[in-house]
Amino acid sequence: MWFTLGKVDWISLLKVEQVSKSTEEKLGSLFWDALRKSDKEIEKSEVILSVDSIFNKICTANGIERNQIKLHIIENDEINAFALPGKHLVVHSSLILASENEAELSGVLSHELAHLELNHVMKKLRKEIGLSVIISMTGGGSGSKIIEETAKLLSSSAYDRNLEKEADIKAVDYLTNANIDPEPFANFLFKLADKESATMKNLSWISTHPGSIERAKYIIEYSKGKIKNFLPIVSSTTWDQLQKSLKAL
Repeated sequence: MWFTLGKVDWISLLKVEQVSKSTEEKLGSLFWDALRKSDKEIEKSEVILSVDSIFNKICTANGIERNQIKLHIIENDEINAFALPGKHLVVHSSLILASENEAELSGVLSHELAHLELNHVMKKLRKEIGLSVIISMTGGGSGSKIIEETAKLLSSSAYDRNLEKEADIKAVDYLTNANIDPEPFANFLFKLADKESATMKNLSWISTHPGSIERAKYIIEYSKGKIKNFLPIVSSTTWDQLQKSLKAL
C-alpha cells in the first residue's frame, strides 16, 4: 500500500511542499485514535497526577508549554514510550513499573520530549514512508490499515543514532534544568541492556533505542560538571503509591 500511495504525486496534486502544523496535528490524532483501539488509556487520578507532576516540572523548568503536549499513559505489558506527531507522548504502564524511581522515569520522559521538540518524529516519518504518503493520509488518500501500520512503526522502530544522541543530550539538559539527576537515566539504560534483563519481558524501549550501553556512557560523560543540587520531584510515598496503583490494574 505504501508503494502504491508513494507513486501518487500527492505533493503536486495537493500543492503542498512541506508538512504544516495542522497536518501534523491531524496525523497525530489519526495515529493516536488507531493506537487507543487496542490499548486502554489509564484514567486513575493517582496515576495521572503523579506522572503529570513529574512531567510538568520538566516542561516548566525548560520553558516548554505543557498544555501543548498530550501525555497518554496506557495499560501495556511492553516496556515502552514513544512520541507521535502533533505532540502526543505515549507511555506504557510497564515502563513506569520498570523505573526504580522518579528520576529514571524523568529521563525517559525527557528523552521522548526531546524527540518532540526537535521535530524528530516528522523526520523519522519522512525517512520511513516519504512525504507523499504522509500527505495522502491527511488528505483521505489512505485507509485505516495503513494508518494503523504507520502508528505501529512509530512505536516500534528505531531513530538513527544521530537523532538518538541528540535527544539524549537534550534530555540531560532538560533534567539538569529541572534539578533532576541525569545519572539514573543512564542507569536505566544500563539496567535494561544488561544480560540479566533478559528475564524481563517485552523490552520494547531498548529494542527501539539501540546502542544503550554506549548511550549510557556518553550521558554520564556529558552530565559531568552539571549542577549538583538535585532534588526529588515526588516523595517516596507518592512514588510507591504510583507503583501500587499500576500493579493493581
